[in-house]
Amino acid sequence: MSDSTPPSSGQASAPCMWMRGGTSKGGYFLASDLPDDTAARDAFLLRIMGSPDPRQIDGMGGADPLTSKIAVIKPSERDGIDVDYLFLQVFVDQAIVTDAQNCGNILAGVGAFAIERGLMKPQDGTTPVTIFMENTDQVAIAQIPTSNGQVIYAGDAKIDGVPGTASPIPVTFKDTAGSTCGALLPTGNAVDVIDGVEVTMVDNGMPVVVLRAADMGITGSETREELDAHDALKTRLEAIRLKAGPMMNLGDVSEKTVPKMTMVSAPKSGGAISTRTFIPHRCHASIGVLGAVSVATACVLEGSPAFELAEVPGGASKTMPVEHPIGETTVVMEMAQNGTDIESAAILRTTRKLFDGEIYAT
Repeated sequence: MSDSTPPSSGQASAPCMWMRGGTSKGGYFLASDLPDDTAARDAFLLRIMGSPDPRQIDGMGGADPLTSKIAVIKPSERDGIDVDYLFLQVFVDQAIVTDAQNCGNILAGVGAFAIERGLMKPQDGTTPVTIFMENTDQVAIAQIPTSNGQVIYAGDAKIDGVPGTASPIPVTFKDTAGSTCGALLPTGNAVDVIDGVEVTMVDNGMPVVVLRAADMGITGSETREELDAHDALKTRLEAIRLKAGPMMNLGDVSEKTVPKMTMVSAPKSGGAISTRTFIPHRCHASIGVLGAVSVATACVLEGSPAFELAEVPGGASKTMPVEHPIGETTVVMEMAQNGTDIESAAILRTTRKLFDGEIYAT
């Protein structure tokens, strides 16, 4: 574990909105409200989250990677783009802030935040917000329910992993293939072998190593707690991940949160595939939005470990529920006319504003 001495921040406070985005939550900031200097910004964010500390007791973090996240938003100067979004993962028990990955769950709150902060003029009914994701140079379009100049958070949409219901926010991803690794299949292969295990290394918005649960000595039905306590499994997964990093053009990933490691098995509840994902050292309570897109992509790659286990529907538009420990995340994939390339992927998320005010680092 890193030195537990709290990092020093030169900035005392900043306006902040705390939001749940999909199955994650964290702080949303205007870029102009944070220090320009990266080191000063990261020190401020570590301080407000209470990192490094496994409990994050002296900050807003929830002692879990899923609740230790940051969105930084600014008006975009790019043609056809409304706002730019930078995602930052704040480590819980290490003094690390990284932009090495994207987050499709936190993305779900970006459009609402942009409207709340006056970066977008709300329309009557639905306000589309076109978002440039700085981490991966991707574009997403979020449809935000609005009425009378305000974001509508209440609704009937339900997503697994979040109690209750909220208004639906469909998010469509464009040009996600190879956004981090440079290619959908960084090695050019649907199947590679690492440490004797067949894997698919895929990047359709999130770098993921997909491998059979059975090849790792598990059924794929275990709980998150059971897998987090399985030290031998975690050691073996990490050994594969460290070798996959350079093969995926990610370099040394020993201190990176990508690639994610997803073990797949046949669907149990009528979905397309069942998953257990490490992010990368703890088992995910569900699965990340863009991680689900990458796994769904692996399911349509003939010969891959996921392809052999998946129940893939026919047709050009494929609705593919990706099962995870607490339910499923549905990916809708639109296939190109050749039947193999993917034109776009969409996913349904929800968001909720939790508080809006000043957050302190002192």
